[in-house]
Amino acid sequence: MTTDAVGTENQTVWRNRMSALAMLGVCLYVFIDVALQFLPPHYSPISDAESNLAVGPFGWIMNLNFLGRAVFCVAAVVAIALAARLLVPRRRDLLLGAGLGLFLVGGASSAVLAFFPTDVSASHESTLQTSTTVGAIHLAVASFGFVAALIAILLLTAWLRIRRVMPRVQPWAIVFAAFTLTGLLAVVAASAWAPGVVGLAERVALVGILGWTWCVSAGIRRLA
Repeated sequence: MTTDAVGTENQTVWRNRMSALAMLGVCLYVFIDVALQFLPPHYSPISDAESNLAVGPFGWIMNLNFLGRAVFCVAAVVAIALAARLLVPRRRDLLLGAGLGLFLVGGASSAVLAFFPTDVSASHESTLQTSTTVGAIHLAVASFGFVAALIAILLLTAWLRIRRVMPRVQPWAIVFAAFTLTGLLAVVAASAWAPGVVGLAERVALVGILGWTWCVSAGIRRLA
């Protein structure tokens, strides 16, 4: 076996491992999120932001979940980068590079959230207002991370279309990109006019981010 063949085989192994890790990470993230909704202090998925789950007796579990999101984001980036070497060889692509970089930023932002808990009002009403410096940092990082993830998903979805990469994945990528954009626009609108549904709007955006990561990773797993 030649050196090039060995290198290609190693890349295939790592691509499959990283895409599988990303898919598993998304599933675990969703499972933990749902499970925490049934534990005290019983935050509402409609009015309470996801970050509220990290405040309370079981908050440490959500903090681990935030760190886990960072891990599967890194895994997804590695998988996409390795897939790109196979599908679009010997091509430097600014769209791909920018998208992967911003996706990493989104993942890193999730990790930071684990160390800066959000502010929770006595009424649990999510108005996206802060009362402490730590809470302000959390809100700023979370907002930045969501925007970075959105732009990353839009850029990478455009890359899939322009380079005609993984055509069976493209429709799903577009659908989940639309979920992400719609959810974040809804968060902005709800924070101004309907704070009681901020949690729901945020979760629509999360469905977009998590769904996009899972479907793209699944597409990479199907590559030869």
